[in-house]
Order: sequence, then C-alpha cells, then structure tokens
Amino acid sequence: MTSRRNFIKKTATGSVALTFGGLVLPSMANANILGANDHINCAIIGVRSRAKAHVMAIHQQKNAKIVYSCDVDDTILEEHNKWCQKNIGYIPKIEKDFRKVLEDKDVDAVFIATPEHWHAPMAIMALQAGKHVYVEKPCSHNPYENDLLVRAHKKYGKKVQMGNQQRSARTSIMGIEDIRNGVIGEVYKGEAYYSSNRGSIGKGNVIDVPDTLDWEMWQGPAPREKYRDNVHPYNWHWFKTWGTGEVHNNGTHEIDICRWALGVDLPESVTSFGGKYAYDDDWQFVDNQQVTYKYPDNKFITWTGHSRGKIMPKQPGRGATIYGSKGIIQLDRNFYKLYDLDGNLLKEEKEGATSATTNTMGQGQLDVNHVGNFFEAIRTDKSLHSDISDASISTMLCHLGNMAQDAGETLKIDQATGKILNNEKAMAHWKREYAEGWEPKL
Repeated sequence: MTSRRNFIKKTATGSVALTFGGLVLPSMANANILGANDHINCAIIGVRSRAKAHVMAIHQQKNAKIVYSCDVDDTILEEHNKWCQKNIGYIPKIEKDFRKVLEDKDVDAVFIATPEHWHAPMAIMALQAGKHVYVEKPCSHNPYENDLLVRAHKKYGKKVQMGNQQRSARTSIMGIEDIRNGVIGEVYKGEAYYSSNRGSIGKGNVIDVPDTLDWEMWQGPAPREKYRDNVHPYNWHWFKTWGTGEVHNNGTHEIDICRWALGVDLPESVTSFGGKYAYDDDWQFVDNQQVTYKYPDNKFITWTGHSRGKIMPKQPGRGATIYGSKGIIQLDRNFYKLYDLDGNLLKEEKEGATSATTNTMGQGQLDVNHVGNFFEAIRTDKSLHSDISDASISTMLCHLGNMAQDAGETLKIDQATGKILNNEKAMAHWKREYAEGWEPKL
C-alpha cells in the first residue's frame, strides 16, 4: 500500500497537480468548477450508520448527487448499496480506496464519516485535492491535527463544515439570538449533558482479519495493531488508538452549544473528574465524567457524560441549559424553552421536524439544514453555520477534557493556542504517534 508520504505536489505543464500512490489528482485551479446548474457531486467516505444521515440529507437537496460510496469493508458496502437502492433509488459508484475518490475531478464535496482517527488526515488530503469537506465531529483525533486542519482550511480555500448539526437548528439559532438580545440577562453558565446505558464491549480476542475488510487501510494513520473481534465496526470509539471517548463522541454537540451561547472560545482552565465504573472490559476511557471549563468574568461550562451504568431515575438523553441573571434557556435538538428564575415556562418553540438524539445514526431535519447550509456556502460563499475555524475550538475543548482527566489535576490553558501551561506530561499528548508515512502535513 502506498503511504501518505507519496501524496506530494508536482509541477506539470505550468499547473500544479497532486499525486498519491501513482494517482494524479486535479489541480487546485480546476478541481472544483461547478456545472451550469450549480450541481454538486458528493462522495461519502465511511458508509455505515452516520453516513446514512448524510445520504438522506444530500438526497433532499436540489442539484446534488452522491457519486461515490467509499468504505474499506465489503460487507458494509453491500448492505449500504441495498439501503441506497431502497431509500434514494440508485446506487452510487463503489470505491474502497478513498484516494481514488479524491483523484476524480468530478467530485466537488467529500463527506467524511469514518472512525475518528481518519477525520483530520482525510479532510486535509481532500482539501489538498481541491474538494470541499463536510467532516463529522470531532474534526480531529488530537490537538495537533486540530490546528493542522484549520491551517489547511486557510491554505486551500475550500469550505469545511463540521457535523455538529444543531448549529443549523432553527430553534437553537432563535435561542442564541434571544441570549444576544439580553432576554435572560448576563449569561454565566452552560450546562451540557449526555446520558446513555451502553453495555460492555467485552475483552477482545485476536483473530484473523475478515476477508471482506481492508484492515491496513482501516488503520491508516494509526499505529498498527492486531485485529480484535470487539473493535470494528463501532467499538473503536472506546479505544484510544482510534477513538476519543464519549466527551468527543457526543459531548462535542452540547459543549459546542454552550460555548456558542456564552460567546466564549478557549478556557482559562479545565478540570475533570470521573472514572470507568460500569464493566471490566476493554473500554479505555472514563464512562462517567464531569468536566468544568472556566472562563474570565466567572463564566463556566460543565459537561456531564453518563455513558454506562443504568440511569436511575430516568434522565433526559441529552441537551444544553444556559443560565443567566434573568432567566434560563434550555436547548435541545428538537426544541427551545425559556424559563424565568422561578422555573416558570415563558416560551417554547419546537423545531418542527424531529431529529434523533441518542442512536448511532442521529438522522433528522438538522442534517438536512446543515448540509443545505454547506451547499449554499459552496455555491454562493454564504457563511457556514459551523466553519471549521470555529468548530475546531469546540473539538479542542473536548481534547482538553480528556487531557485534564488523564492528568488528574486542573490544567491551566493558554487561551490563544489551547496549549497547557502547567503540565508538561499532559502536553506530551498534544500529538499522537503515526504509522510510518501517514502523518498529515501541509
């Protein structure tokens, strides 16, 4: 397999081309010229569960089509083909090597719904190939990639939207506008929460790689490990080599809403408490966590994540509550509620069409809105609802939450860079180890 190091720039006949493993990628000059009808051709990379929400959202847009389904697992591709035929009436072209998708000059936009260790490297390579990018949250596996992706976005000039789709919720936008207009006075606290009853992932056994899976490409930029029977296709979330834990997997959404509501970026300090309480298994992150992000002017954000262990009494699955000097606003994917300081409901707005909140697909109207905003930005240069330069800050908060948990102490943060000022050991995790030849670079 040709590695990332062969994805280099070459000059040919007065124009710049990109090559990767013998594949000639389109030059930046002609990589993304839309047709006369502003038609947008899309490729989806990683087509298991979350990708189906992307498919349905793209399918509901005018002048847009999915031209590629890309995955390293034949079984997943076969299932997805049947699902596409049933749900959108056609089967996109199939490709297992995403680099060949990037080579195709007819592809305008790439949707990335892979395991998280692929998000930033693949997004950067797509930008280098002249594609617009819609990348699922979190946009990076580590802070180094986070910074690199933002730099790539600025360098290559394409649109990059992160999949924190509540930024495109009509009711959330309304709630933020009310906050900006002083409806609840001076806001000081954002409370983000997520609750689930995930089960044990067991203790994996090393087994032969299934014939249907390209395990080498699945691992990509990650250090090589033997294939185990409890990793693919979903439980990679809970292994540090490939995933980032619940604070990223779901916390990104609500932490982002709180940060948006409070009008803050990087914090002054981060403290995390928690542990792994529920099962004796291979899960490598905490499964219950409380993170506090402190800001100037006594503002703060809390994240409460309950991944495993039965919830008693029953609690709402997820949401964000914003506290102000004159009132409280609760923002969910499907509604906005305004309360006075005595807890009386003063106003309620429903989203209209609902979106899933706790399943692995998360499909709903917010995906349609978010993808629609992405396409409109491509066509008209309208502002993105979750431009990567801003979305990456919410991802960085989640990285800092994990780093504070591992450090076991409050981390003081450089608000300009996100770097840790008081713990060199924690800073050692700023960047991961990469498989030879696969480190993302500009």
